[in-house]
Amino acid sequence: MRLSIKALSGTALALAWPATASAQESDTSPGEEIVVTAQKRSQTLIDVPQSVSVISAATLEQQGATGFADYLKNVPGLQLVQGTPGQGRLVLRGINTGGVASTVAVYVDETPFGSSTGLANGSELAGDFDSFDIARIEVLRGPQGTLYGASSLGGLLKFVTNEPSTSGFEAKVLGGVEFTDGGDASYRGAAMVNVPLGETLAFRASGSYRKQGGYIDSTGTAGSNVRSNINDLENYGGRASLLWKPDVNLSVRLSALVQNLYVDAPSIVEADPATLKPLYGGLTQSEYLPTFNNVKYRLYNGTIAYDFGGVTLTSATSYGEQLQSFRADYTANLGPVLGSYVYFDQLTENRKWTQELRLASNGGDFVEWLIGGYYTREKARIVQDLKTAVPGTPGVLIPIDLPFELAVFDLNSRYEEIAGFANATLHLSSWFDIDLGGRYSHNRQRARQATDGVLLGTALIEGLRSSDNVFTWSVAPKIKFGGQASLYARVAKGYRPGGPNVIPIGSPPGTPTTYQPDAVTSYEAGFKGDTADRSASIEASLYHIDWSDIQLAAVVNGFGVNVNGTSAKVDGAEIVATLRPTRGFTTSVGFTYTDARLSGDTDPVAVGAVKGDRLPFAPKYAVNLNADYRWELGASATASIGASIRSVSRQSGGFDPAYRAAYAHFARVGAYEVVDLRAGLDFGRYSLAAYANNLTNSRGITSTQALLGVAGLPRNVDGALGAAVLRPRTIGVNATVAF
Repeated sequence: MRLSIKALSGTALALAWPATASAQESDTSPGEEIVVTAQKRSQTLIDVPQSVSVISAATLEQQGATGFADYLKNVPGLQLVQGTPGQGRLVLRGINTGGVASTVAVYVDETPFGSSTGLANGSELAGDFDSFDIARIEVLRGPQGTLYGASSLGGLLKFVTNEPSTSGFEAKVLGGVEFTDGGDASYRGAAMVNVPLGETLAFRASGSYRKQGGYIDSTGTAGSNVRSNINDLENYGGRASLLWKPDVNLSVRLSALVQNLYVDAPSIVEADPATLKPLYGGLTQSEYLPTFNNVKYRLYNGTIAYDFGGVTLTSATSYGEQLQSFRADYTANLGPVLGSYVYFDQLTENRKWTQELRLASNGGDFVEWLIGGYYTREKARIVQDLKTAVPGTPGVLIPIDLPFELAVFDLNSRYEEIAGFANATLHLSSWFDIDLGGRYSHNRQRARQATDGVLLGTALIEGLRSSDNVFTWSVAPKIKFGGQASLYARVAKGYRPGGPNVIPIGSPPGTPTTYQPDAVTSYEAGFKGDTADRSASIEASLYHIDWSDIQLAAVVNGFGVNVNGTSAKVDGAEIVATLRPTRGFTTSVGFTYTDARLSGDTDPVAVGAVKGDRLPFAPKYAVNLNADYRWELGASATASIGASIRSVSRQSGGFDPAYRAAYAHFARVGAYEVVDLRAGLDFGRYSLAAYANNLTNSRGITSTQALLGVAGLPRNVDGALGAAVLRPRTIGVNATVAF
């Protein structure tokens, strides 16, 4: 349970896009086989009987990609719902209702990152790691419950980092600058070094720093501050890895990741709730007090693998921390009631241990198999505090020292899970395989809540517990047409854990003390194929998803709780075609259709959604176009140019019962297009990459927030809606030197 007040931050196939994996391929080969670890063993994309996308390191560098928002044009069916950097929700194939538990799992190599439970706001805090010196990003679409466990209903996004290498010294330095229309300049720097420490030992480390200028102003509306470009941020951190291979059979890798993200005001503008257009023409919000959103990632992993000949034993031990503190300004909403400036501080902490142990066969003529066990233990805490302040100068906070607390909320929770899983691929003939998987998971949770203050009362609720036992499975037959094409079907189940609800004192009888797991069952059929010379490739899939016992965020007596609601159905299609008609030229087109709707009604007061409503931020249509051309300038230099267009159809905003009561429907987010251009020069050791993102200055909306009571509004406007918009046109250049 949380206060219901919401913060303003709210193969052979080159698929994935196909173009992204080949954006900087060599000129001597039209396309290379892409190897992925989607099923926890190395496979080519054409051998994986499900939809998998890959974004290569070359593509990330060429496009100047630094976070989730930069990947959307490269992955069919991927959406990002985000109002503030570091506080984003990933959505795959429309599986989203705006609850607080994740539907897309995020991994870094062998490590799951982020909370598995609905008591630590995991859905809004997807780990958005810097992508410098990343080998690739793999995105698995559809439920991944058998191999990746809880909270992967929609799929998985996996960062695969570069391993240290004993083959030789390597280093790279990157520097860049960006200019955003109507905003401050941005700067970026990064460096990497790989050092062999002998024939069996190597060390690799990288670090990055990014200062991103703001582009949203506070213009003094209704007595608010007058400040420009208030939503700037700093993002810095690094990774280090040590690899020891004393012989061909044993591998030991130790890794550490540290990243800090410091954001000032949220990237939210005040919009007309009826039209969703910015209220004052420009990108503005009413800031009375300085706000911030600080997120810290800490991740440590040790992976040991030993090859016994016929089988390989792998152990992955990890510890991760996700720490967030933010301040939201509620003066516009609560200031007239309390007679002062009002702000809201929140601290969210999640600390997670994981251990996975698995034994896998090293190939096999008839069967390839994998068995394993998994354990995780999480400790989480959410502390919320509503406070008042006196009016001050811009950027200054002067708290009022009241003799009493307004509202303090402190929730502590524990989550523990143990699971066993198995997967096997049966090669029943030279042209027919069947992939089988299963996972049994048991979790238990407990929670403790304390409240204080005149608005909440003083109370202590302890001893809240829940437990789940869940079996997930997958079946995927595949027909192979030589080494160039495959036809597959896949039926798979995924789930999210349930948990305890911390029920406020005086709640009506029948208010649920726990909420149950929700689950999806996905039915998918697809085709992957390419020509013998890989000059053309295609991936197509059709799917139907049944989502039952959906977890929803509801409000009871002014508190947010988790409840199980109705069901939903998702019908979709994805097709990605790539052409490489001549050396150096690659073009791809992708089309995604997603019809994601509720199958029944929810509580009209707590949620407000009814049968037939579209799931939030699940556009019915999306089209992606990518084209890149690379040519030689001489014996040691090449040039490249490219462009991307992403078109997204109209979407539904978040489930908001107050908005529905006022307008008889949820917010209607308009269709938009985003055009990106890029160009590069590569001289071997030296390279230069330039890009122009959001060339047409599209104001596409990426998130909607609760209605705000802003004073001094234009005529005929009742309140304001918080809306996050795309970053305006940004032109940048990155220079790289390799040693």
